Amino acid sequence: MDIVKKRTRFFPSAAEDAQSSKLHADTPQTQSPSYALSFLDTDFMMRDELRPVRLQLELLKPEIIQTELNIESTVVIYGSARFKDSKTAKIYLDHIEDEAQNNPDAPDIAGKLKIARKDLENSRYYDEARKLGRLIASAGPDANGVQCVVSTGGGPGIMEAAGKSADCISRRVRHHGRTF
Repeated sequence: MDIVKKRTRFFPSAAEDAQSSKLHADTPQTQSPSYALSFLDTDFMMRDELRPVRLQLELLKPEIIQTELNIESTVVIYGSARFKDSKTAKIYLDHIEDEAQNNPDAPDIAGKLKIARKDLENSRYYDEARKLGRLIASAGPDANGVQCVVSTGGGPGIMEAAGKSADCISRRVRHHGRTF
């Protein structure tokens, strides 16, 4: 008696489709851009009419990746990309103060000093974001065994601070668009 292998999929995978699309005869028809598979045709995918499709893919991609990584719960952190850590802000302020002392008539030195002082003042938010990322990552799983994972936009500033400190603890941080 033959054992029939049960089909687990009814359709080929995208990779199988892409490979199969390369196995055609070289004819004027197959050389036409309209013959290319839609998902492999960059010019087609970039058309304005497909903006909703691209948006849907942008939403679906992290969902699929997080499911593959068994991430069930996230704390999403977005924030100002302009905030610097206190060490960097202090170094920059010292540099601008030296510049102001050596060349007090330099164009817009007063404006640069004001910005550098504000950067140092705002660096406390960077430090707070680091603390928050650390707290979330070290909290441990909830009563159902679900661990929260810090998810950031991946940019500098607040997102970088929260992501880096959480990553140091749990190694399970999702940075959309950038890896630390």
